[in-house]
Amino acid sequence: MTTYESDIKTISSNEEVVFGILSDLNNLRKIQEQAPATDKVKDLEFDTDSCSFVVEGFGKVGFRVIEREAFKTVKFESENAPVKVNVWIQLKHIEEHQTAMKLTIKADLPTMIKMMVDKKLKEGVNMVADLLAKSLNK
Repeated sequence: MTTYESDIKTISSNEEVVFGILSDLNNLRKIQEQAPATDKVKDLEFDTDSCSFVVEGFGKVGFRVIEREAFKTVKFESENAPVKVNVWIQLKHIEEHQTAMKLTIKADLPTMIKMMVDKKLKEGVNMVADLLAKSLNK
């Protein structure tokens, strides 16, 4: 498994509120509305425990919540993906209205695929963490 970690982001809210938002994937709809438009990701669908979307040139991919540890961690596992991918959102209390957040992706990538997507995944993990932090800081 190859691991990609975001920089640690600071969110101006307590970890209970941040966890409440991130642990219900229906809330991604609000975050998506604030995200810059892209033609590479389409047909987003959400419910409490899962989300799916179509990536241009790749097909439909989904993620399902597999574990929630209150106010600390939300773990996801890929569905309908050609490789196994796990995602963790980790939260840590800093002070009363500040929470640290880190996004980690672990992917079981064959060597050829890793060579093709390694740079994009390194950039993408920070891009997603930035988007989440920006949306949660509003």
